[in-house]
Amino acid sequence: MADFNVLAISYDDPYAGQKFAKSLHETGFAILKDHPVSAAKIERMYDTWKSFFDRDDKAEFAVKPDEVHGYHGFKSENAKGSAHKDLKEFYHVYEDRPVPDGVEGETRPFQSEMIGIGRTLLGWLDDNSPENIKGALSEPLVEMVNGSNDSLLRILHYPPVEEDITPGEVRAAEHEDINLITLLVTGSEPGLQAKDKDGNWHDVPCQSGYITINSGDMLSKATQGYYPSTPHKVINPEGQENRSRYSMPLFVHPRPEVQLDEAQTAGEYLNERLREIGLK
Repeated sequence: MADFNVLAISYDDPYAGQKFAKSLHETGFAILKDHPVSAAKIERMYDTWKSFFDRDDKAEFAVKPDEVHGYHGFKSENAKGSAHKDLKEFYHVYEDRPVPDGVEGETRPFQSEMIGIGRTLLGWLDDNSPENIKGALSEPLVEMVNGSNDSLLRILHYPPVEEDITPGEVRAAEHEDINLITLLVTGSEPGLQAKDKDGNWHDVPCQSGYITINSGDMLSKATQGYYPSTPHKVINPEGQENRSRYSMPLFVHPRPEVQLDEAQTAGEYLNERLREIGLK
């Protein structure tokens, strides 16, 4: 079995940047602990958005044609190459777009704090990547997100899994993320797994106080694969109570005109991938 040594790194560790770059390079994942986002703030976010998904009028906030923000109903997205829609519903929150009444007060401070941490993590990569990797970038990673309105806070609800689902349907099929890096505060229930280089799956710790970070396709493209975009998935409940699971990943995106490599800008790549997963 391949090593899958995902490091748990203290935000205040003087060597945090080096450890973060090492873990992301070797596994595509890292875990951040002792970070500024309080457990109370995370719990309030989950409570706030649980109330939204319980609302009878949530469909009134459905994403509109040619828009990116809003509510996406159950089974509205599939992983790239998957024959089945994922067993989830979700809401897309952007900094410059409106959100439903009742969630603004909790969501905006959480979103802002997570984006700030994301910028710190990209700065760590800028400081600790090999010189040839840094030299190949069109601009430093942290500068790629300057002025970006594309970073996405996705609030996910995975309902209890019905007994009569079609074989092969899962909460989130195997996929890689599109963006630079993803920051994920611990989900309300276990279920997230990541794949090592030998194709073995590993449970990602579901421990209070952790932020799980993984590199996305854009970071892998921009760094010529130095930071791999590791496949991951959310499995259906096994050996645990079959109840709702909530999750709140922040997908950190560059400005659309940022050149990822000689072939594509970030905006071109994003549109290509959104079409592949059924969101365009």
